[in-house]
Amino acid sequence: MLQQQTIDIIKSTVPVLEQHGQTITKTFYRNLFEAHPALLNIFNHTNQQKGRQPNALANTVYAAAVHIDNLEAIVPAVMLIAHKHRSLGVLPEHYPIVGEFLLKAIKEVLGDAATPEIIDAWGQAYGVIADIFISVEEDLYKETEAAGGWRLFKPFNISRKEAENELVTSFYLTPADGQPLPPAAPGQYISLRLSVPGEEYLMNRQYTVTDVTDNNEYRISVKRESDATPNGRVSVYLHDEIPADATVEVSAPAGLFTLNEGNNDVLFISGGIGVTPLYRMLTAASDRETSFIQCARNERVAAFTEQIQQLADNYEAVYSDTEGYVTKEQIQPMLTADTDVYVCGPAPFMQAVIGQLAELDVPQERIHYEFFGPALAI
Repeated sequence: MLQQQTIDIIKSTVPVLEQHGQTITKTFYRNLFEAHPALLNIFNHTNQQKGRQPNALANTVYAAAVHIDNLEAIVPAVMLIAHKHRSLGVLPEHYPIVGEFLLKAIKEVLGDAATPEIIDAWGQAYGVIADIFISVEEDLYKETEAAGGWRLFKPFNISRKEAENELVTSFYLTPADGQPLPPAAPGQYISLRLSVPGEEYLMNRQYTVTDVTDNNEYRISVKRESDATPNGRVSVYLHDEIPADATVEVSAPAGLFTLNEGNNDVLFISGGIGVTPLYRMLTAASDRETSFIQCARNERVAAFTEQIQQLADNYEAVYSDTEGYVTKEQIQPMLTADTDVYVCGPAPFMQAVIGQLAELDVPQERIHYEFFGPALAI
């Protein structure tokens, strides 16, 4: 427990964090990786280059400061981040290193304004928050092992790959040790860790499990990104370069964005490759009234369209190349009083859709969403 004086000091830093939070976290990551480059084997390099990871950390630090007197308020965010950490192999020994460089970044950015009292208060607060994450993540590791999974990563063979369309290819992954796979709840993801030629550090990417086959395989479905984008290196390697008999490292399924139990109606709204978790959820909702709005640039790059049309009771495609973007008028007919709505796609897409759902008076507790990127980026 933190003393009231410490809580008051942390609260007093909220305006400063709101103004300088991203500068602090960018400084933190720069200094951290200069001193401990091996940590680049854990972090997603693309999220660093695009600023998504510093933004997410800034939001997390800000939320912790705002709710320092009631940390239960950020438990949902803690759980979301903890699942990602468990999937990436974050361990207790990483937290003291992060704490050291976070405090140094606060001091570097704020200068004399970061008094010894403020640094000491944040040191105490960080210790409490780190202990929460360490405890939660250890519980997740144990739960994973108890369910037939494994801690950290283990080798998988790419048994086959199948093109879904001109941009999306599915990869079937089989455990090298032949052990039965633990279940993956519809919507969950795995982390792929692999060595890419020309890259100094290991690359980590998280992909939705789009199927668990009868042949003891996890299927992931990967969009081929442009060679020119930072995110493209791994997807291009998987699509064009990886050997047929390649072995990659895989973590056990993780994630909280899963289909809730119940029999109420469900509406899925996907943007681009965000279709992957929603399609898997749709396959598990066969006994419910389901509607699906699939948004993509055009018909050629919309994945799993035929399967979704066969499974969903109501289906509508929205192609931005010719029709623009999804509208309230398209969403409203698919809503009932008790519809649960699941949304997944790029952050701007999701912000727009969630805003439309709010305007249509869909209760917040019935809106479920996730996008592919660091937690708390919305």
